[in-house]
Amino acid sequence: MKIYKLFASVIFCLFAIHSFAQDTAFINPDTSGPGWVVMFNSDLSNAVFPTGMWSDSAGIITATKDEALWSKDEYDNFVLDLDFMNADGTNSGVMVHATDMKEWIPHSVEIQIADDYSKEWSTSPTTWQCAAIFGHQAATNKTLHRPGQWNHYTITCIGKKIWVVLNGTLVNTCDMSQFTSAKTNPDGSEIPSWLSNPMAILPLHGHIGFQGKHAGAPIWFKNIKVKRLGQ
Repeated sequence: MKIYKLFASVIFCLFAIHSFAQDTAFINPDTSGPGWVVMFNSDLSNAVFPTGMWSDSAGIITATKDEALWSKDEYDNFVLDLDFMNADGTNSGVMVHATDMKEWIPHSVEIQIADDYSKEWSTSPTTWQCAAIFGHQAATNKTLHRPGQWNHYTITCIGKKIWVVLNGTLVNTCDMSQFTSAKTNPDGSEIPSWLSNPMAILPLHGHIGFQGKHAGAPIWFKNIKVKRLGQ
């Protein structure tokens, strides 16, 4: 009986944590609370990037070329909160669970950032549009602000689950364990060939990254904060 009660308690706690993370805790979180830290120093001294490619001006971070900005630290379960602003035609992203900062594309999960108002991205596959788990799962019920206006992301990673909140609305809930193929998604849609590792086998820890000035269009970030979970 004691073993049964203990097992039931563990299951209840796990369910509570799951529900709390998905439904309440990380939609418009109070980032001034305990555990929250600013991810990057103002001089970017605790970031990893090619010299001269990224800069911080009055708290706004941007890149001059298509090179990623990475956290030095690695993260397991966490919630990431940030603002981003697109230009016309922006194609960027936030990378999580990255175990290779040079060959990151097949070794991470990318939460897409894109200017869905542009012709290129408005007509692209929905899994390539903003707030998608790039190449895998499209966002739903989203409100993306136009280029030149700030957007807000809250991204939560717990185990194999990823939740994406865009401008206060939960727009993507992804279970990595369901994505067992490197060719097709569970809904039958095709996965880009450069995403050569199934999400289901990717490690659940790694660096957090931000894609730079891809395809010539800039991206701006600010107020990047992170909180480790379960510690």
